[in-house]
Amino acid sequence: MNLLTVFQQGDAILIAVFLSLILMSVATWYLIIVRGAQTWQLRRHNKLAESAIWNAPDWRQAESAIEHSNAPFANLTRSGLAALRHHHSQAERALGQSCALDEFLTRAIRKALAQESAKQESGMTILASIGSTAPFIGLFGTVWGIYHALVNIGQAGQVSIATVAGPIGEALVATAAGLAAAIPAVLAYNALTRAQRVFAQEMDYFAHDLHAQLLTQAGEIHGVR
Repeated sequence: MNLLTVFQQGDAILIAVFLSLILMSVATWYLIIVRGAQTWQLRRHNKLAESAIWNAPDWRQAESAIEHSNAPFANLTRSGLAALRHHHSQAERALGQSCALDEFLTRAIRKALAQESAKQESGMTILASIGSTAPFIGLFGTVWGIYHALVNIGQAGQVSIATVAGPIGEALVATAAGLAAAIPAVLAYNALTRAQRVFAQEMDYFAHDLHAQLLTQAGEIHGVR
């Protein structure tokens, strides 16, 4: 079966359906490759940043070790240190008197945690949309193609297996194309969702440890510049 026949003989709607499915498939595989690589790099950078932070003799050297790191753990640490310094600088003013250090750190770390988690949601809506709509778009293309094939057969006035099989077979390819676009999108969405849950747990554990360390060593960190 030559798929070029669909573009040569199909009408504008059928061609639009196939083009939409092709674009969906391209977008799906692009996101699979990009997000897969990003997830691998994120886990690797997080491990390096975590090792650099907890193996440093003090917070000054820990901050210096992650100065150029874009790992989520590094961003979370910088946010916590910045919040601690800010609270100390306002200790004699209204901020320091109205908000305890524990609460201020919790809010700052929670905000940074939400920002890092939001970054991991990039592309998830597209994958979910493709996975849920592509089969129906393919089915619509099949129904539309079969309808026009039957209309053309009726106008020709001759019915035979050779006459029916070609046009209807080409129309049925739309359903297969819809499934071909939807199945990888659904599998990728499920895999990335699980990776996000693991990432969220790791970030949550690190955030609790960071919060405890910052509170314990608040006096030492106050002197860090």
